[in-house]
Amino acid sequence: MLTFLAEFSAYFQPLNVFRYITFRTAGATVTAMLFVFLLGPTMILMLRLKQGKGQPIREDGPQSHLLKKGTPTMGGLMILSGLVISTLLWANPRSGYIWVVMLVTIGFGAIGFYDDYLKVTKQSHKGFSGKARLAIEALIAGVACFAIAKTGAPALATKLAVPFLKDFLFDLGWFFVVFGAFVIVAAGNSVNLTDGLDGLAIVPVMISAATFGFICYLAGNAIFANYLQINFVPGAGELAVVCGAVIGAGLGFLWFNAPPAQIFMGDTGSLALGGLLGSIAVATKHEIVLVIVGGLFVVEALSVIIQVAVYKRTGRRVFLMAPIHHHFEKKGWTEPQVVIRFWIISVILALAALSTLKLR
Repeated sequence: MLTFLAEFSAYFQPLNVFRYITFRTAGATVTAMLFVFLLGPTMILMLRLKQGKGQPIREDGPQSHLLKKGTPTMGGLMILSGLVISTLLWANPRSGYIWVVMLVTIGFGAIGFYDDYLKVTKQSHKGFSGKARLAIEALIAGVACFAIAKTGAPALATKLAVPFLKDFLFDLGWFFVVFGAFVIVAAGNSVNLTDGLDGLAIVPVMISAATFGFICYLAGNAIFANYLQINFVPGAGELAVVCGAVIGAGLGFLWFNAPPAQIFMGDTGSLALGGLLGSIAVATKHEIVLVIVGGLFVVEALSVIIQVAVYKRTGRRVFLMAPIHHHFEKKGWTEPQVVIRFWIISVILALAALSTLKLR
């Protein structure tokens, strides 16, 4: 919205800064952070009064988690409020990519909100029907991927890029919509599974957003894209503003989510943020890179898939408890140890992902 101020730069030269993505990304980061930080106390109080008993805690989990009873959930509303308002304020509304990513973020957030609502009102871990939830997610993601294919340059519309290989594109045809939808849905649910400890999910999400913010800026700049020999995606640079808003909103939320958490993110936030990262990866043609930078989320999801598959087949458990962060808690790691060590892993994976930009 504020980009229109650049049109008056002929009358007041300093307004020209609103043309620069870097300036607007910084503005989005600060705006989202302050909004969530200031909104936080009021929203936490409101959710605590509305929810009463708060998010139900698993009885079969680590005993230390039982102390968290009564903590309100749906903290994702704080994140999404700051994220959406900041994006609308600082991003260029003429960019189709912005609206596609917002569609996925708000759509997945609404699904997560309904799931959280059912869990809180019923005081049960059984929320929204799994099949119905996945079907709606797939529908939203499919529409988003179709829009991305129509928005992008025809030469890249339905193609898949492979890291470390320059000038190599695999044309998926319209199967791209199915593939892209899978990436987005998988990303959303992987982040959702990771959100099990105070601060565990939000920091890796911010690290991933920072990484993709950098990638968006480079991929959307013809000069940098040509120098690095990555695919130039016209208009993708605007998504760096969204990534900045994620970082800012995440920092504001972390203030209240730091151990011991005053509020949980809930499916409202984790599902939306995962979907956001997935849609940005699809838009910038870095779907495979998402597997690297979001490797922690991938491992968390795989631990659940492996646990369920093996248990159904043999009646035995591979992990003491899934997702895998609970496995390490059962082995004696304290919650802060698990969280901080997983943060370190996320940083290492982000650096590995960034190396794909040059090693070609």
